[in-house]
Amino acid sequence: MGWGPGAGVCLRAMAHLLIIEDDALLRDGLGAQLTQAGHTVVTCANGEDGQTQLQTSRFDGVVLDLGLPRISGLELLHWLRQRLAALPVLILTARDSTEDRVQGLNAGADDYLTKPFDMAELQARLGALLRRARLPAFGGSLELPSQTGRRLRVDAQLPQAWLGDEALELTQREWALLSLLVTNAGRVVSREDVLETWRTSAPDSAGATGGLASNALEVYIHRLRRKLEDSGLNIRNIRGLGYMLESTAP
Repeated sequence: MGWGPGAGVCLRAMAHLLIIEDDALLRDGLGAQLTQAGHTVVTCANGEDGQTQLQTSRFDGVVLDLGLPRISGLELLHWLRQRLAALPVLILTARDSTEDRVQGLNAGADDYLTKPFDMAELQARLGALLRRARLPAFGGSLELPSQTGRRLRVDAQLPQAWLGDEALELTQREWALLSLLVTNAGRVVSREDVLETWRTSAPDSAGATGGLASNALEVYIHRLRRKLEDSGLNIRNIRGLGYMLESTAP
């Protein structure tokens, strides 16, 4: 049984968070609180280690201290924004002057909280940033539940997707097609819709898709079906209309 129109998209409540804070007591306490709230948390004690984590792992949000050793928080924030423009960043610092706030926000922070702080306020602010970042208009990620219990998650900016904890190997066109199907889960996506998506987000070497063979789309659909095997999700061919991503539950 498939979903009704618009019912397929589900935004995950929990997140994979990176805390970069040199105060060990605060870092451990914050990590424990956010873990207890259901998040997956990685902590770092300096900017250099934080940069390494950002280069090697994918995170949904960052809590960043400004007064960090090795690489300062502001320097790291400038570096991060050049590579991960949509990643939510909450600055957590003892610097409470207006100049410091403005400098942090202008460097690319999404919010600013000064020490000492209330944990409930931090979680509320962080939750608001995560909810906003997951909206498609803000370049977040989309998710679908599956009958196997593994969620399908598609990054809205990068050609990446995951089925549970397993990363899917996708080409640019496969990712663009999957993103379109997930966004419209339970509804028919026409061939013209796919081609238009490819023109804007995954053009071929000539910069267009008009030269694609008539069966090229079927090839990509077949590839995605194989990658979604045993997921509880299926791409159904709606004869004469297009394709629909649906649940395979009876």
